[in-house]
Amino acid sequence: MSLNVTDVSQNGSNKSLETSGSIFGFEDLDILKSLDRPRPVQIERQRSFDERSFSELSSCLSPRGFGRNADNSGHVIDHHEYVSSPCRRSGFNTPRSDGYFESFPMVAEAWEALRRSLVYFRGQPIGTIAAIDNAAEELNYDQVFVRDFVPSALAFLMNGEEEIVKNFLLKTLRLQSWEKRIDQFKLGEGVMPASFKVLHDPVRNTETVIADFGESAIGRVAPVDSGFWWIILLRAYTKHTGDSSLAELPECQKGMRLILSLCLSEGFDTFPTLLCADGCSMIDRRMGVYGYPIEIQALFFMALRCALLLLKHDVAGKEFVDKIANRLHALSFHMRSYFWLDLKQLNDIYRYKTEEYSHTAVNKFNVMPDSLPDWVFDFMPTRGGYFIGNVSPAKMDFRWFCLGNCVAILSSLATPEQSAAIMDLIESRWEELVGEMPLKICYPAIENHEWRIVTGYDPKNTRWSYHNGGSWPVLLWLLTAACIKTGRPQIARRAIELAESRLSKDHWPEYYDGKLGRFIGKQARKYQTWSVAGYLVAKMMLEDPSHLGMISLEEDKQMKPALKRCASWTC
Repeated sequence: MSLNVTDVSQNGSNKSLETSGSIFGFEDLDILKSLDRPRPVQIERQRSFDERSFSELSSCLSPRGFGRNADNSGHVIDHHEYVSSPCRRSGFNTPRSDGYFESFPMVAEAWEALRRSLVYFRGQPIGTIAAIDNAAEELNYDQVFVRDFVPSALAFLMNGEEEIVKNFLLKTLRLQSWEKRIDQFKLGEGVMPASFKVLHDPVRNTETVIADFGESAIGRVAPVDSGFWWIILLRAYTKHTGDSSLAELPECQKGMRLILSLCLSEGFDTFPTLLCADGCSMIDRRMGVYGYPIEIQALFFMALRCALLLLKHDVAGKEFVDKIANRLHALSFHMRSYFWLDLKQLNDIYRYKTEEYSHTAVNKFNVMPDSLPDWVFDFMPTRGGYFIGNVSPAKMDFRWFCLGNCVAILSSLATPEQSAAIMDLIESRWEELVGEMPLKICYPAIENHEWRIVTGYDPKNTRWSYHNGGSWPVLLWLLTAACIKTGRPQIARRAIELAESRLSKDHWPEYYDGKLGRFIGKQARKYQTWSVAGYLVAKMMLEDPSHLGMISLEEDKQMKPALKRCASWTC
C-alpha cells in the first residue's frame, strides 16, 4: 500500500513524496543505494588517550575491568587494538545485559526514558524529543533539536544502535536543502535546522516534518552550532562504525561544504574567530555572549578538524581542505593567546596600558584594566586557568563557560598544558562549578543592574538560574570525556556520584537553580532527554574509556604552538 507523505517547512515550501512506508523519499533512496556496501573507514586510527592516562584510569575504574582486558595469568593486555577497533561493544555493560541493570537500576531507568523519547517518521526512528514532561506546556520541547540529540546519538552508538544516528544525519541533511526564509529574507544555503518535529495525521494517513531554522526560536536567531554538531556527529558515527560510506556520499560531502562556506567566507573581520549573535548556541537567549563566544569558537575549531578528516580530497573538497588548514592555524593561535586566562595573564591584564597604537601594542584590543570584575581575582587559583567567554574590541568576558572549555579539551584546541590547567581549575573551584549538582553552564551569575542591562529583564535567566549560572546535568558527559582525556577519571566519578544521588529522584530535570545547584529549576522540564542521555554517556564512557575515541581528537603536531605575546612583530 502506498503512503502519501508531505514534508512541509514553516516557510510554506512543500515536497510531496510517494513511498511504500520508507523513512526516506525518492531522493533519499538514491542516497541509501550507495550505502549497501560499507567501505572501510579512512579517518584516523589513533588512540583516544595516551599510556599515562590509561594507567591512571585503570586504578579508578570499577573492579570488573571495564576498558582493559586481562588474561588468565593476570597480565594486562595492550589496549591499543581495543581502543581503535570500530563498533566494539563491551557485552556486559549494555542495556541488553540483565545483570548490569540489576547492579545499576538507575541506568535501566535512564534507558527506558531515552527510548520513550524516540521520534518516528515512516516507521523508523529519526531522533529524540527534548523532553517528556506531561505536567508542563510543551512549547518546543516536543521537537528534535540537533544539539540536544548529540548525547542521545552517542548513547545509541555506544550501545551498537547505529541506525537511528544514520537516519538522523540523513534526515537533517535533507532539511538543510530546504529554502529557508524569515520575514522575506533568505538564509544561507548551509544553515542546519535548530529543530524539527513530526506531525501525524491518522485521518489522511500522512506524516509531516516541520523544521525550525530560527524563524520560530525565541529571539528569531538561526542556530550557528547546529551545523558544527552535525559534522562532529558524522565523524563520531564514522569513527565508531568504521564505515566511511555515509560520510563519502556526495550529499554528505556537499552538506559539509555548505556549512563550511558559511563560516569560512571572507569578509571584513580581522580575527579568525567567528562573529555571532546572542542566542545562536546552547545559550539561546540574550545573555551577553554576542561577538565571539567561546562555545561557538571551540565547536567551530572541532568541526573544522572533523571536516578535515571527512572531506574528500577531490576538486570540490580540496579547496575547503586548504581553507580549513589555514584557518585552524590562525584560530588555534588566536584562541590560545588571547582567550586564555591564568594567574600570570590576569596580572598582565591588570597592568595593561591603554590607547596603544601600531603593531607594538601589547593591549591589542584596548581592554580597560578597570573593567576587570572583582570576582575574577578570588576565582583564579594559583594553579589553573581557562578560556574566557569572549574577546573583542574593548571587551573581555571573564565568565567561565563549561561547554566551551570541555570542547576545547576534546578538540585539542587547548594544549596539553592548558587542558591540565582547566582540570586544575575545576578541582580547585569545585564548590563554585559543581556544587551539589554537576555542572554550572557558566560562572558567575550576573545580577542586579548588570542583569537588567545584559538580559533585558529576562525572568527566566535570573541569577543562578537557567543560562545565568544554572546547573545542567547534560554537561556531565562533556566533563567525563574531558576527565578521561586528561587522565583524571576520579573527577568524573565524583561528579557522576553526585548526579546519581538526585537525578532519578528528581525525575531528570533540565537544570537546577542556586549557587550550589540545590533546587530543581523553577521552569525546568522533567524527563529532559539530554539530561538522561548525558548521564548514560558519562556512565558508559567512564566504564569503557574506548568510547572516548568517537568524540575526542588528538593534538595535531603540525599545529603551530601558541606564541608568547611580544611588543614587536620582529621578536
